[in-house]
Amino acid sequence: MLIFRQLFDQQSSTYTYLLADSTTGEAVLVDPVFEQVRREIALLGELGLRLLYTIDTHVHADHVTGAWMLKRRTGSQIAMSAASGAEGASRYLNHGDRCEFGTRYLGVRATPGHTNGCISLVLDDETMAFTGDCLLIRGTGRTDFQHGDPRAMFRAVHEQIFTLPETCLLFPAHDYRGLTVTSVGEERRFNPRLGGELCEDDFAGYMTNLRLPHPKQIDVAVPANLTCGVAASDPTQMAEPDWAPLTYNFAGIWEINPQWLEENLRSVQIVDVREPDEFDGPLGRIPEARLISLGELAKRAGELAQERPIVTVCRAGGRSAQATVILRQSGFEAVANLAGGMLRWRAEGRVVENGSM
Repeated sequence: MLIFRQLFDQQSSTYTYLLADSTTGEAVLVDPVFEQVRREIALLGELGLRLLYTIDTHVHADHVTGAWMLKRRTGSQIAMSAASGAEGASRYLNHGDRCEFGTRYLGVRATPGHTNGCISLVLDDETMAFTGDCLLIRGTGRTDFQHGDPRAMFRAVHEQIFTLPETCLLFPAHDYRGLTVTSVGEERRFNPRLGGELCEDDFAGYMTNLRLPHPKQIDVAVPANLTCGVAASDPTQMAEPDWAPLTYNFAGIWEINPQWLEENLRSVQIVDVREPDEFDGPLGRIPEARLISLGELAKRAGELAQERPIVTVCRAGGRSAQATVILRQSGFEAVANLAGGMLRWRAEGRVVENGSM
């Protein structure tokens, strides 16, 4: 069974794709974004997957790839087009190559035009393809920098993408309108730049006169991506919080190790966000805990000290997870949730006050 996830980076409107073989747990990530590396690692951990490859469809101009940081954190290999000009990849891909994960693979198709090193990736059964910045949903990537060539793009789309089955789903590297997927049949018919009866001259004339603004991140992104993300990957940007043993989940919440918390109750501020009757109820409460119900937390956040870490707790961990979001919005950075809440705390036999269970 194929595991598939479409992930999104709001800042750059970039889609990252996770594909994995559920039998072996082997996975690949297509077009990872540096700022989202922690999220991707959390998802891999929650799904029990081992990342074999990151694959960038081209040298991006609007974000820095997460390839190098993911290699550093997971041991994954970096795959890039041999025509990309990038240095530091583990594997350089050519037209016709395969990137295998478990019993599945992505086939590599050269689709230049946006850049001269663009590739598209086609799933083994041709039900899905990942088109990078070559073919977008009802559009295409631009062709006015990085050796772009509208005629090369037109031919690449018609020869390498439009030759796939009409029902093949197409997933681009970007969309700026919230669209998520299209198909070969749809784009053949409805793409306003190169669908229908539009010819290569029509497309070249269209693209030559787009007059698009310079990409905002190009001066940072391109040099960094020509080294697979090394040049802009300051390890301190992905440094783990050092005030306690924490884990980061796919929901974007830092979670604390309960044993460490029990041994260090006085070194943090414990904020119990249950209601007063729960705080005094049979589950008990953690020693040193302070009651601030979730509904009051935003207006009472100023009562908490900025210089001391905060651990939030509730009955089962849901309300306290939301409490970490509220506290971060209020300017607190060292915040973590007690996942599982008081139910987990009691099940593990940890110290409580006022409990009767």
